[in-house]
Amino acid sequence: MARYTGPVCRICRRRGDKLYLKGERCYSPKCAFERRPNPPGPRPARRRKVSDRGLQLREKQRARATYGVLERQFLRYYKEAVRRPGVSGINLVQILESRLDNAVYRAGFADSRSQARQIVRHGLITLNGRKTDIPSAQLRDGDNIGFTQRGTRSEHYKVLQETIAAKSPPSWLVVDAGALTARVAGPLEVVPGETHRFNENVIIEYYSR
Repeated sequence: MARYTGPVCRICRRRGDKLYLKGERCYSPKCAFERRPNPPGPRPARRRKVSDRGLQLREKQRARATYGVLERQFLRYYKEAVRRPGVSGINLVQILESRLDNAVYRAGFADSRSQARQIVRHGLITLNGRKTDIPSAQLRDGDNIGFTQRGTRSEHYKVLQETIAAKSPPSWLVVDAGALTARVAGPLEVVPGETHRFNENVIIEYYSR
């Protein structure tokens, strides 16, 4: 199955939680989840109890929707997280957060991860001085993110120059608001509730059945 291209607000309503997939709109009264928090489609006649397996599946789908990752790629991230030393759940979150499109979003260069993925795909972002159009590229300590020459001429760049000061990047990203560049400075700290809004341990249990 290809990437989901329908209304993303339906994803939040289906998961029963705000995933903040549309940037600033999710914080405004126009948010569809605030107006219609019930799941899309006809309401069931009665509530059905969700099994433990179903709860694990929901957490996995919530994480996938948050980062915009397809199932095959997400499974590869799980295998890499298990292979690495340390806690597998924390490793999984670190792998997801280290994606280039996520770093562009965290740095404040985009209002949502989907927008960040789009500007990376369009060739507006550089990684260590070289144009990179791969949103899933993994970042390491010391990597630098910037805009290409084409990116600096875009309308998005002009708007960003006026709004970047209001953004608050995480501690592992150092952002130069004047040059509109970002540098990975230090290890990525995983803080449940701040870094992500899903239970990574339940996801590990889902795949390790």
